[in-house]
Amino acid sequence: MTNRKDEHIHYALKYQSPYNSFDDMELVHRSLPDYDLADIDLSTQFLGMTFDFPFYINAMTGGSAKGGEINQKLAQLAEATGILMVTGSYAAALKDPNDQSFQVKKNHPNLILATNIGIDKDYKLGLRAVEEMTPAFLQVHVNFMQELLMPEGEREFRSWKENLANYAKHMPVPVMLKEVGFGLDLKSMEAAYDMGIRAFDLSGRGGTSFAYIENERGGNRSYLNDWGQTTVQALLNAQPMMTKADVLASGGVRHPLDMIKCFVLGAKAVGVSKTILELVQTKPMAEVIAIVNGWKEDLRLMMCALNCQKISDLTKVDYMLSGKLNHLTKEDVQKRS
Repeated sequence: MTNRKDEHIHYALKYQSPYNSFDDMELVHRSLPDYDLADIDLSTQFLGMTFDFPFYINAMTGGSAKGGEINQKLAQLAEATGILMVTGSYAAALKDPNDQSFQVKKNHPNLILATNIGIDKDYKLGLRAVEEMTPAFLQVHVNFMQELLMPEGEREFRSWKENLANYAKHMPVPVMLKEVGFGLDLKSMEAAYDMGIRAFDLSGRGGTSFAYIENERGGNRSYLNDWGQTTVQALLNAQPMMTKADVLASGGVRHPLDMIKCFVLGAKAVGVSKTILELVQTKPMAEVIAIVNGWKEDLRLMMCALNCQKISDLTKVDYMLSGKLNHLTKEDVQKRS
């Protein structure tokens, strides 16, 4: 019998999104700079911590031998480049004490690590995950539509808000609420904020589609493959939260230009999943490390071209939106926030 986590990896690599919202956003170049390239600072802050680089390997896999092999590659990459890595949902290891697919620190002691668990899990399981993984923070993922489409998915959801409130109250490490590719909506963010959550990964549509994955696994609702909000739309909708909480972005991020656009819209950091998964699965690790280190230089180059010294300066950059983003201007977005 095929492992569900392995099926997720297979279909995630197979899927090609028909639309990426970053292509409908254009940045306004600055011709007269104030900074040298050496002045550019890539560090960022969220959840009370400072990170040297503003992008990270987002939660992907675990819970199978194949997932464990991928996690070791991701950990090697993250340690070598000094970026944060978030493991996939730790629930599989909580079910099986022999599961070693998440144990990456033994081979990579200098790894900056966070881990992930589903919102359907009682907070006491989260406490176990934190005790066993000692993460910098805990991502609590919400995957409502995926569960509805998954043949073996959850059908009871009333406990989710209570679970989240308990995570915010009882965890010994900071907690972040994360979507899984459907775009975290403003009303849910506001409700979670009232529960004590102070960081959000919006994870919008445009990258991995768990609606597509579950339909490929046997579902028959392919018309829902494009359910949810795109990453750029989710960022636009989240503007009222930008001054209250730490907002991070992921979903369809292909390269450093997409990252820069997220920072322009207020994201403190950007998670990358499928792009990195494809790299570690298709290229030698030395080449992957060189590519990811090259992303850092590309970010500095574009920040300099936009006359921004720090990540936070990018929110002052002018931009234009077109196509499916309804020709909104920056001023329109500001009026809505």
